[in-house]
Amino acid sequence: MDGVLIDTGIKRMARWLGVAGVASVVFGVILLLWPGISLLALTALFGAFAFVFGAFAFGAGLNLLAHKSTAWVPYMVGGVGGVLIGVVTFLQPAITALTLAYLIAAWAFVVGVFEIVAGIEMWGELPGAVWLAIGGALSIVFGILIALRPGAGLLAIVWLIGLYAILGGIAQLVGAYRIHQFRRDVKAAAGATRPTPA
Repeated sequence: MDGVLIDTGIKRMARWLGVAGVASVVFGVILLLWPGISLLALTALFGAFAFVFGAFAFGAGLNLLAHKSTAWVPYMVGGVGGVLIGVVTFLQPAITALTLAYLIAAWAFVVGVFEIVAGIEMWGELPGAVWLAIGGALSIVFGILIALRPGAGLLAIVWLIGLYAILGGIAQLVGAYRIHQFRRDVKAAAGATRPTPA
């Protein structure tokens, strides 16, 4: 029974990461293909992205908690942060470009820290953990770049967000694939060692 629970937890983890990665890449592509986006539309898109990203991170944290993994804390805290920032942007759609830039920078930095913590927590347990840490590092670098140049202009911010979302999404997708591959290898090994019924 424990083996079934572990297998289910790994499967859900890969699924959460995969969906979040696809959402990130789609968000990034939309931004890069829409360079003339208005501040109001950018705020709404970012709010939706932060909310969805946070919801998936929270779901992954609940999954880890259900399977008694110690890595649930960074996922759930980071997820709550994403959901709250998403709600704030929806409640305050008329914020200035400068405020939005700082909000995005803060969100990216917080998400990056918790992704690195989650990657370290799962290091040695899952082969895709290194990609979580890489995604977290990208997020922190992005947050710092935005914070250092908040007045760079809306177009520059849009391009930065788009590139960050695509790169971060790719890191999540690679992590999801590696975890899925690990699960398949474990199942194959378990099947090979299972005694043949007489």
